[in-house]
Amino acid sequence: MKRNLRIAIPFVLFGIGIATWQAARPVPPTTTLAASFSPVPSGFVHVIRVVDGDTIVVDGNQKVRFVGVNTPETVSPTKPVQCYGPEASAFMKSLLVPGTPVRLVKDISETDKYGRLLRYVYMEDGTFVNLVLVQDGYAQVNTYPPDIAHAHEFQTAQAAAKAAGRGMWSACPMQ
Repeated sequence: MKRNLRIAIPFVLFGIGIATWQAARPVPPTTTLAASFSPVPSGFVHVIRVVDGDTIVVDGNQKVRFVGVNTPETVSPTKPVQCYGPEASAFMKSLLVPGTPVRLVKDISETDKYGRLLRYVYMEDGTFVNLVLVQDGYAQVNTYPPDIAHAHEFQTAQAAAKAAGRGMWSACPMQ
């Protein structure tokens, strides 16, 4: 019995050493950023990052341009930073933090000339992001037929934001 124990002990210790080594070694990451987010409800995607006030990147590294609205520029290589652009971008970054589930709704057009998806963006709680941008004075109405499903709603919100002096309407001259 003692002889068998003397033979078995090195094998047991070797097995424990291998198990300890396996548990301690670093495991290379195999998940993407999107895979690390919580599951989203059916019909929703995750926000990966905010590009600026009216453009986001969602799952699959797809850029999405908000339909019907335009925020002042912050990242254009051909245009200078515009009045209230940094504020619009900061607002969007605070509203749509990475991992936020959003529902993307198409109007008529699929993409713009830059290959970005053209979509109305809704948060999980039903917040219509495109409309909030206009209501709070971060964006102006910018509709192009045939994508005009919410044009009247946006124009009404813009008139109210202007009258109240919200956002860019009080901060920027000549709006």
